[in-house]
Amino acid sequence: MHDLLQMTATRALGYLDSLDTRGVMPTPAALARLAELGGPLPDRPTDAAEIIALLDQIGSPATVASTGGRYYGFVVGGALPAALAANWLAATWDQNAGTAVLSPVSAALEAITQGWLLDLLALPAESGIGFVTGATMANLSALAAARHAVLARAGWDVEADGLFGAPPITVVVGDEVHVSVLKALSVLGLGRARVVRVPVDGHGRMRPAALPSLAGPTIVCLHAGNVDSGACDPLDELCAIAHAAGAWVHVDGAFGLWLAAAPARAQLVRGVANADSWATDAHKWLNVPYDSGLVICRRPEHLRAAMSVSAAYLEQQDARGEPYQYTPEMSRRARGVEVWAALRSLGRAGVADLIERSCRYATQFADGLRAAGYQVLNEVVSNQVLVAFGAAATTRQVIAAIQAEGTCWCGGTTWQGQAAMRISVSSWATTEADVARSLAAMLQCAAKFE
Repeated sequence: MHDLLQMTATRALGYLDSLDTRGVMPTPAALARLAELGGPLPDRPTDAAEIIALLDQIGSPATVASTGGRYYGFVVGGALPAALAANWLAATWDQNAGTAVLSPVSAALEAITQGWLLDLLALPAESGIGFVTGATMANLSALAAARHAVLARAGWDVEADGLFGAPPITVVVGDEVHVSVLKALSVLGLGRARVVRVPVDGHGRMRPAALPSLAGPTIVCLHAGNVDSGACDPLDELCAIAHAAGAWVHVDGAFGLWLAAAPARAQLVRGVANADSWATDAHKWLNVPYDSGLVICRRPEHLRAAMSVSAAYLEQQDARGEPYQYTPEMSRRARGVEVWAALRSLGRAGVADLIERSCRYATQFADGLRAAGYQVLNEVVSNQVLVAFGAAATTRQVIAAIQAEGTCWCGGTTWQGQAAMRISVSSWATTEADVARSLAAMLQCAAKFE
């Protein structure tokens, strides 16, 4: 085992060392070699060292270098050194984090991390947190808590009796609602098509004046950090309107919730603490390894009611309950270990610097592209940049050229009817040099289509 893990560590370090010199996307040749990992299932065991060597030789070249400093697609973070190392150690521990009796260390670290997170994000100290796979599952868990709460007020036990015959729930979303929220609503039986959509402004923010009259069991879904523009809904005003009508307010803050941790950007999410539940990712702006998300609920009892099950063999350790009572999974990996490590390594100032630095680099991209005559479509308030290179067909050609060139990787989108390239700066590993190198490559590729 010692020799195997040492060999694996050497190969992993070699991979990290290659990130600065390799292309961000794998080559066609590297992708073609993936077929060599297939074939019939071997009849006999294979030596573990041979397996790791094969994975490194064929698998490593076929990866997307998203943990490096020049990947700007899909709001993907890298892996902080402390978080990556903690992930390795936690994998060695192989803890089932569902219950304290199965992993006292995981339960303790999650409890500590919960306090740190609520303080850092300026959320109510009484809130409860569940450690889930990502924002999709965090949205689902939070909306399950919301479903429980609004139906309980109406005298209905949804966990016991389901939705058959239940009072209808009105779900209000903005026109720029993220698909993960719609996916969660469909899984929960609340539907994607029956939501009430509210118009948004030119930045993708919900218009408070357009909010419909609210009555009965209602859930209002807001966002902190539009996935394209980076803009945040006017949370303060919308929370006040929704709560005056007795509605539950949920905030999808997959990456934008972290703006609260940067004093210079916190005004963008003013009022976010007034919501009832929140969803965010740790594998985006906190830069922990995949997969890692957080569901946060102001009144933990609602989340616990939505997620809990009981059986004689399941020990109840304390009044707060077990970790599995706040997440959909009963058995899960100890993902709180790397969240703890990331927060401990960065501290309050380090998290703020990571957020602010990403936003500053996004502004540099926008300024450089605008100076070259290209159209920046959004107000760059955080880490997101939308740019058009002319007609839709030209913009798509430029995106394809940048992706093929390999210095960096950016994705495409359609923003309020216009084709655009989307730049998301989310990695701790991105440097001034990465920005300059990437911007030069973007401009060189775009110039070919003028």
